[in-house]
Amino acid sequence: MSSDQKVLEVHDLSVHYFTPGGAVIAANEINLYVKAGEIVGLVGESGCGKTTVAMSILQMVSAPGRIVGGEVRIEGRDIVNLPERELRKIRWRKLALIPQGAMNSLNPVIKIKEQMEDAIIAHERTRGAALREKVLRLLNDVGLPERVYSMYPHELSGGMKQRVCIAMAVALNPAIIIADEPTSALDVVVQRVVAQTLLDVKSRLGVSMVMIGHDMGLQAQMVDRVAVMYAGNLMEVGPVESIFEQPYHPYTRLLIDAIPSTKQKKPLKVTEGLTHDLRNPPPGCCFQFRCPYVHDECRQKRPVLKEMGNDHYVACAQFN
Repeated sequence: MSSDQKVLEVHDLSVHYFTPGGAVIAANEINLYVKAGEIVGLVGESGCGKTTVAMSILQMVSAPGRIVGGEVRIEGRDIVNLPERELRKIRWRKLALIPQGAMNSLNPVIKIKEQMEDAIIAHERTRGAALREKVLRLLNDVGLPERVYSMYPHELSGGMKQRVCIAMAVALNPAIIIADEPTSALDVVVQRVVAQTLLDVKSRLGVSMVMIGHDMGLQAQMVDRVAVMYAGNLMEVGPVESIFEQPYHPYTRLLIDAIPSTKQKKPLKVTEGLTHDLRNPPPGCCFQFRCPYVHDECRQKRPVLKEMGNDHYVACAQFN
């Protein structure tokens, strides 16, 4: 597969959560793509819509949420509105998930071997000794000892459980993996181990990933391109080097400034104000209530993503 081929394409994806008080706009006309062998980071503060986008790609948005518009294409095929039977064929084989909370996603009363084998059996005819060897190989690939094969989830550490989830995600060599904050519940040392495991998997298998998180420092070390979200909207998208060397959007700059420095002591910058009511977005830019550079045009016209060069896009009135 060519490195320029787009494995995942998201076009004008909109997701609303319908409540008695009105529709919450969780994702607003999201446009995103991931090339073969590429890791794209999706970042932003909690509640900005990152996980909603991930669940939409997986076609797993729960009620009262609903995809109200747009396309999600996996290797050119639009999977929005596919029947559940067709989606079951795509999940694991074409599209896999590494969940945020490994303990909540692993069944506590079923051994690791049975949980991993179930996913493989659902898509392949592998059985018996061949199936056992495949599971052991997958565990070894993520740095886990053979004894994990016969253990229960509660017998594993947090990092080991997360690596089991990584092994399950890559079991059928999918085209793309959605990693939903895979290191957020772990301590710093274990975060490093899990992050390195993900990079090893990507290097060995050439798999594409969407890496969801809010740790800009970790994103800087792991991803090829960064997409910054705020209040359900994409604010800036670009190569990771370009984003960190020349961030255009004020929100992106605030996220980068919030990374603690080991070289100099400086006060932690905090973004003032609160996000607007997502049921009633203001006209103009959605970041206007918290932006230190807001002016009249920001309050009147919603900015669209504009290319600044080098595949770097920003949605800001200053550049529109």
